[in-house]
Amino acid sequence: MRFNEKVREIYLPALVGAGYREFWQFCGRYRVVKGSRASKKSKTTALNLIWRILKMPQANALVVRRTYRSLKNSCYAELKWAIRQFGVAADWRFREEPLELTYLPTGQKVYFRGLDDPQKLTSIVAEQGALCFVWLEEAFEISREEDFAMLDESVRGAAPPGLFKQLTLTFNPWNERHWLKRRFFDAPPDPDVLAMTVDWRCNEFLDAADRRMFERMAEREPARYRVAGLGEWGVAGGLVYERWQESEFDPREVAAKPGVQTAFGLDFGYVNDETALFCGLVDLASRRLYVFDEIYHKGMSNEQIAEAVTRRGYAKEKIRADAAEPKSIDRLRELGLYRLRAARKGPGSVMAGIDYLRDFDIIVRPCCRNFLREISCYCWERDREGRYLNYPADENNHLMDAMRYAVSDLLMGDVYSF
Repeated sequence: MRFNEKVREIYLPALVGAGYREFWQFCGRYRVVKGSRASKKSKTTALNLIWRILKMPQANALVVRRTYRSLKNSCYAELKWAIRQFGVAADWRFREEPLELTYLPTGQKVYFRGLDDPQKLTSIVAEQGALCFVWLEEAFEISREEDFAMLDESVRGAAPPGLFKQLTLTFNPWNERHWLKRRFFDAPPDPDVLAMTVDWRCNEFLDAADRRMFERMAEREPARYRVAGLGEWGVAGGLVYERWQESEFDPREVAAKPGVQTAFGLDFGYVNDETALFCGLVDLASRRLYVFDEIYHKGMSNEQIAEAVTRRGYAKEKIRADAAEPKSIDRLRELGLYRLRAARKGPGSVMAGIDYLRDFDIIVRPCCRNFLREISCYCWERDREGRYLNYPADENNHLMDAMRYAVSDLLMGDVYSF
């Protein structure tokens, strides 16, 4: 099959614009692009993916986000736009149930999957040619590196002659504790990795009003501009808890202050989720919550939980645990955690607890690395259009839930429990 004659007539620099030459030409295993709003990273990736399908008759592609339902109004729409930019829409079949794009002259396909259905993700077999290219959009949504490893491992086997396999990750800049920074941006140079940062200044397609918006942001909201405008690491918005800081302190000195009380909370997990013990000190007078220790492991039996808590010296502490596991609570009490109790739940209790905790300054010791990772990524859920909703996303929340259990009696008395 010859390369589509219509596409030959397109002058790529005029279509794509500046700032992405290395991105377009790179053939290593990983292209990782963090960028600010309006940096055209998604549109450029969509154009590049369609260009490759048209140019390489044996190549197929897979597009992935954390949830399948978020693909239709994002990546699927961007790829349809890219196809129309090349003027070849008549050569494609657009399918919405399930999402799929097919290049009719060759039978090549673009598949769409969500990481919320790993079985479908790992069972893709290309009908024509090979699965060569993967686009992981909003990669910051993937909070666990092992989830990315599963996707990475699904793109295996030798590529057909003249082709190569590549994963492209695009995302808005996110918290510097995210595994993406450590793995791709802080690592030594690697010929298989292109890690780049782009911002709105490379987007010549913005109009004057768009440019003035960023200029005003730079002047009036410099901290936000560094993230949303320049693509630097950080959080531009959406965090549930904003009043927190990492700082070393001596738990014994804090505990000796008048009125300071201990707060321990336990969230159960097992195979797929971590069991999390939150260890804190609450100073109601100064509205401060000190986080001094944690337990955070998968696959812990009740016996192992009791042993770990006892070994840390917390067996005699009052611990509030997830009420959804009464059998585990009873068993842990039998194993020596005598003051362990179920945290009560009620209508609206989750949001009531979050609202109360948002009024506190949370100080976290550096040794509590899992708590730091969770609180720096614990965000409000978003709808399909990206608008924040009034409840947290169901991830990065094991220690966050344990924290709410821990402070339930201290902060809410008999009105609420979590």
